[in-house]
Amino acid sequence: MERKHFTKTKLASSLSLILGVSGIMPAMAADDTSQDKNIEVIQVSGIRGSLIKSMDLKRGSEGIVDAINAEDIGKFPDSNLAESLQRITGVSIDRQNGEGSRVSVRGFGADQNLVLLNNRQMPVTTGSRSFDFANIASEAISAVEVEKTAQASNPTGGIGATINVLTHRPLSSPGLKASFGAKAVDDSSTDKGSVTPELSGLYSNTFADDKFGISISGSYQERESGNQQAQVGTGWRSFPGIVDQDWAGSNAEWGGVPKDANQINRPGDDDVYSVPQTTVYRFEEQQRKRTNGQLVLQYQPTDSIRTTLDYTYMRNDVDTQFHDVSAWFNFVPTQESTWSDGPVSSPLVYSELYDAPADLSMAAGDYGTRDQSGSLGLNIDWEVSENLSLALDYHDSYAERTPNSPNGSSSLLSTAAFVRTSAATDFTGDVPVLAVGGGNAVRPEDMRVTGSVFTNAINRSEIEQLQISGSYDLEEAGTIDFGIAMTDVNNHSQSVNVQRNDWGGVGSEGDLDAAWFPQDTVLDKLDGSQGDFSDYQGSAATDPLNTIFLWDFEAVRARAAELYASSAVGDCGNGFCPSTDYASDTDRFTQEESQSAYIQYNYAGDLGDMPFDVHVGLRYEKTDVTSTSAVSAYDTATWIAETEIALSSSAADNRVFQTQTGDYDYLLPSVNFNIEVVEDIYVRMAFSETIGRPDYTSIQGGTTVGTLANRGGGSGEAGNPSLLPLESTNYDISTEWYYDEGSYVSVGYFRKDVTNFISSNPENSNLYNIPDPSNGQYVQEAIAAGASTAIEQRQWIFDNYGSTDPNVSINPANGNIEIAGNPGDPDLNFLITKPTNSDLSNVIDGWEFAIQHFFGESGFGVQANYTLVNAGDSYNNANLGRPGDPSQNVINGISDTANLVGIYENYGFTARIAYNWRDEFLNSQGQGTGANPQYTEAYSQVDFNIGYDVPMVEGLTVFIEGLNITDENTRVHGRANEQVLNYTQTGARYSLGARYTF
Repeated sequence: MERKHFTKTKLASSLSLILGVSGIMPAMAADDTSQDKNIEVIQVSGIRGSLIKSMDLKRGSEGIVDAINAEDIGKFPDSNLAESLQRITGVSIDRQNGEGSRVSVRGFGADQNLVLLNNRQMPVTTGSRSFDFANIASEAISAVEVEKTAQASNPTGGIGATINVLTHRPLSSPGLKASFGAKAVDDSSTDKGSVTPELSGLYSNTFADDKFGISISGSYQERESGNQQAQVGTGWRSFPGIVDQDWAGSNAEWGGVPKDANQINRPGDDDVYSVPQTTVYRFEEQQRKRTNGQLVLQYQPTDSIRTTLDYTYMRNDVDTQFHDVSAWFNFVPTQESTWSDGPVSSPLVYSELYDAPADLSMAAGDYGTRDQSGSLGLNIDWEVSENLSLALDYHDSYAERTPNSPNGSSSLLSTAAFVRTSAATDFTGDVPVLAVGGGNAVRPEDMRVTGSVFTNAINRSEIEQLQISGSYDLEEAGTIDFGIAMTDVNNHSQSVNVQRNDWGGVGSEGDLDAAWFPQDTVLDKLDGSQGDFSDYQGSAATDPLNTIFLWDFEAVRARAAELYASSAVGDCGNGFCPSTDYASDTDRFTQEESQSAYIQYNYAGDLGDMPFDVHVGLRYEKTDVTSTSAVSAYDTATWIAETEIALSSSAADNRVFQTQTGDYDYLLPSVNFNIEVVEDIYVRMAFSETIGRPDYTSIQGGTTVGTLANRGGGSGEAGNPSLLPLESTNYDISTEWYYDEGSYVSVGYFRKDVTNFISSNPENSNLYNIPDPSNGQYVQEAIAAGASTAIEQRQWIFDNYGSTDPNVSINPANGNIEIAGNPGDPDLNFLITKPTNSDLSNVIDGWEFAIQHFFGESGFGVQANYTLVNAGDSYNNANLGRPGDPSQNVINGISDTANLVGIYENYGFTARIAYNWRDEFLNSQGQGTGANPQYTEAYSQVDFNIGYDVPMVEGLTVFIEGLNITDENTRVHGRANEQVLNYTQTGARYSLGARYTF
């Protein structure tokens, strides 16, 4: 393909002028701060020592860099690296189950920040490019560097930043050193109330006059946690206000709201509005076991050669159990609903009344996954001569996620009581309040087994990378850095579902032992759950749902396997377990091969009395992508319940095989210029062009669809291996004043002109040309005969065709009517989301402010920073993202952030209290059935740690730590604040521990 070129800008021209002037000045070679050379090691420890080391790295960097250093061997500031990184200016984090997981920098999400481990690209298993910091313990980490401006030597992929995680190296800290720690952790989020252990240790020593070194580190952590959630679990369906649902069934958009007296303040024709698909209360317990280990061997036979061989291992086992209770709205127009004003309208109260009892669903799951990774690396540094140094780095790494439970990597078994006479949800508060007619009178004896899904999924990623770099000293003329690299990334994902679509129920009431269904309450588990139904007179409104059965998953699963036969059998011979026959379902393999070369010129000198250094580089990247896929296809759609349509295939092997390719190459310039204008005051300017590669899921081949559609159609996703990366032209200017030991203040401005956006607007497709029975000829005949609802239509079709058409039958397992499509029926529509590049552009710019100050020798200090980001064009909530609607050039994850940290360190005491805040941000542009936005609302958290050095035992420290001590909760909403998608409360986490260092 044609090579991409960037247009030279005015700022680039200005910097070129500066470089031209600097070329006539006296010069000396720039120091290479990235290499491990024979530099005097200053032994500092503790909070202040760590911050001084980080400040010195920032001060001496070639670009705009922030860093966090270990306070002592085996003592990183936080037990989770992401929690530490969020203290850095411009860095924010995403949390998973209350723990830092992924990192955003300057508003760019985790996929657009490159995370390295000891300068190496690491594999991931999530389909994204983002490293999950929950998988790595912090005890063996010596430092984390966040490079916010690009250099030619940096691999591509970090538009926001390149984050380099550095582990302990014995020859960098000669002699015997060791650290051992233990913690007892109490997590208030769990109902089980157990205290879990965390153990860690690090041993490092050098021998033979410091020519040989060995470092061994390991950690083991257990965590028992939980969370409580309120959800609109399957998202919101959005419509233009002009849609008039024809309840006779013709020309209807399923889910649309009629224009009648039941709708109070019904959205106008020029408005857009959304309706909820479900309301769910979910209660989850989770057990995590995290094991990390690293072995490092170093040998330096001469002063000019140093070799390092290391192996890093990480494992994270997560077991999850959940229970939920939910009501699925059937979109029947028989009850009042109240709406907010437009132009983006939402239901304040959404309500339905049913002619026949509907289901009150109570589902459960019990499943587990194992994330495991290993990395073997070899590094050789060789000082060939006084002028030339070379380095070789090779690593072979893997990461995989596998099932770790008899019930698979995920499972859902649903039960239901068919007692629901009405359903209403109040969306006026932070937490949606569900009221179900008959819901609080439900009995264990009413429960029946309905549908289930048992999934096994394997994701494996392998990276083999060779990097050769060097530096040549031109003496007074500066230095030249150069290098080449080859990176081969292989991603293999396989999954197989065992899905029973018996959502209308199987068997009879009484099949299940009532003792398996202990009753509990809902509302006391959810903060802020006191909804206001006082202005609403619906029949269910005065009876908020407060009943849930926390039923025995294994007992019900075993009984169901005994009683109910299923064609989807799984490994156990019935439909109530997962399958390991991965060859029968989705199988995708993607290979990404990249070659790169770079050269960078470094020069240092003086402009009058002002020392300066400049770094000018050019990097070339070439990438080839090959994706092979095998995905399932279908030829039959069966209308199995009022709103559900099940897909199936008559072929023994229904998979479609395909190979797709893509490629691109880029020339990427970078310039970093630093000058000390006055003693201790530095000004930095930088220009660069960078790319952000698409995530691995987006470049997978093949189209996958859900096996359960509804009357509005099906949905699916398609990959695109020919996707091109985002392109960003970056400008930075920063001023830093280092006015005292450990104290500085800085202010910086950044701008990123981003093009080549990747958008994923859905497209309508008749994909498999499957006749749609819910909109077919039989339905039209039923409407003409006066059947207005889906229940009436299905019954009319059975009464008139059940004895003559084999496509109309009764399912003997549950007694439900099943109607398959006939030739001549309209094709079932699928909304397929496929990522594509657009020609849209956007500008992201912002300011970073930071101060670090110690109050003399008092022991008190403070850190504070604030990042203000302008996201450019904001998401247009009135754009429904339907086929034909314009694409939106909006970047996810951009928000303002702030940190305030108070510090005390004196007389053997250390203490830190930290406040972190992140403003609301757009986290996704797709959920539910289409291009519906998700906004994560503003969130703040307070953490602390206090330590004391026991004077009677040198090297022994005892400490207490607290995370989220104010019990903050997270909330995600859709197009409007009322459109809650998820409200999650976790809770505070405290730990008490000791660490011994010698």
